Amino acid sequence: MAVAALAAFPMVAQADTPNLTPGEWEFVSVTSVSGDMQIPDQTETERQCITQAELEGAEFGFIEEEEGCELLDQEMNADGLSYSMVCRAEGGEATIDGEMRFMGEQIEGTVDILTQSPMGELTMNTTIEGERIGNCE
Repeated sequence: MAVAALAAFPMVAQADTPNLTPGEWEFVSVTSVSGDMQIPDQTETERQCITQAELEGAEFGFIEEEEGCELLDQEMNADGLSYSMVCRAEGGEATIDGEMRFMGEQIEGTVDILTQSPMGELTMNTTIEGERIGNCE
């Protein structure tokens, strides 16, 4: 369930176009987990082409509501995004709070997830750094 919550990165219509430069982006996310189970930090790297049409479209965003999840709050402007959501599955619940800052050719963000399950409480903290690395191929 927590992994599905992390994947929770289309979005409702926004007022401002994000302060991001279209192109090929590389995102690095580092997740640390604390709780009853010891899990080593996880690092993931992903590349994504972001076009000007996507930036201007109502569908652009980093949040996808997964099944069993409910978006509670979301604020987006040219400089960033913040949101809260809750996901429920298999007798457990995860509360997710995320924030992203858009800085032209860079993105910084955090996602904090608190999971309550029959196996105990688990806290996942993810830092995300994105950088434009060139034009899309």
